[in-house]
Amino acid sequence: MRIIAGDWKGRRLAPVRSPGIRPTSDRVREAWMSAMGGRFRGMRILDLFAGSGALGLECLSRGAEHVTFVERAPASLRILRRNIDLLDAADRCSVVQGDVFSWIDRVPRDPAERPDLALADPPYGGGLAARLVERFAESPFATSLWVEHASSEVVPQVPGLRQRRYGDTTLTRVDADA
Repeated sequence: MRIIAGDWKGRRLAPVRSPGIRPTSDRVREAWMSAMGGRFRGMRILDLFAGSGALGLECLSRGAEHVTFVERAPASLRILRRNIDLLDAADRCSVVQGDVFSWIDRVPRDPAERPDLALADPPYGGGLAARLVERFAESPFATSLWVEHASSEVVPQVPGLRQRRYGDTTLTRVDADA
């Protein structure tokens, strides 16, 4: 696993190695960054279900101002912190250990204060992607939400929902002002 572009292009990251962990492939991560326009300068980003932190760190490499990583698994948190240290990025990161759904309830909802972008790569098969899209549609916790999930997982059809399919993986986008 490596950083694809930006200041840290080519730098290798430590992957989370644990049963049931499915890191986002470089190919899908590259497609994801491209689909988002690849421009993150000055953005405040949430990396939900952060795992190794590859998504958020990719955004930092491409100019994001700050990333808040939310992860509850102790093994993933160790790797995440190791990757942040590897890139000397601690001053541009916050790491939250906890449940994503409990934590997002505390994110400011005022459009002037909420993060610009929320990225989420929840574990496949548990309905977490659908639950996250529903929660976002009810009360947006970022300007835009992007969720990676299995193409077989059905997410609610909410206003402004757009999807891109990459084989067995789908990227779902929902904008707060749709």
